[in-house]
Amino acid sequence: MHYLLIYDLSDDYLERRGEFRTEHLQLAWHASNNGDLMLGGALQEPADRAFLLFTGDSPKAAQEFAENDPYVKNGLVKKWDIRPWMTVVGEQAASPVHVDH
Repeated sequence: MHYLLIYDLSDDYLERRGEFRTEHLQLAWHASNNGDLMLGGALQEPADRAFLLFTGDSPKAAQEFAENDPYVKNGLVKKWDIRPWMTVVGEQAASPVHVDH
């Protein structure tokens, strides 16, 4: 199953992220290397939200990530949510659905 960790970013996110970016990216690459985090990044123009795609049997890895993320701990994230995402198309879809042409 896939889970989206959705961040609503603070208005001063771009100005403040530099102080916490190294620790945040270390946490993200650790989750990626463990096979929990597939993709992550912030939307651009405006940079008001970020999405991190996790994979697993439960949302536990995404929740632990958010709880330990320096962006969350230091107020760069106003709120966060985890949503199950039913992926059906693509090589890495969790529940592929194929149809005949």
